[in-house]
Amino acid sequence: MERGNKFAICIFSNDEALLTLHKIYQITRDETAERSDYIRVIDDEGEDYLYPKKYFVFVPIPKEVENALLQSV
Repeated sequence: MERGNKFAICIFSNDEALLTLHKIYQITRDETAERSDYIRVIDDEGEDYLYPKKYFVFVPIPKEVENALLQSV
């Protein structure tokens, strides 16, 4: 995960009850998981869980949007 990226967009889901395609998800830093190409995501159940990094695309999000997303969590 690149520094500053706190959100990613889901581009693949093998369980649509937990991950919704094209939805923006909050990411929490987990260096151990990242070494294995996984990231820790706050999923649709509100739980942080490890998912393959390839399920997501990191995109730059303006600070104003980031603040709004964090307030809605």
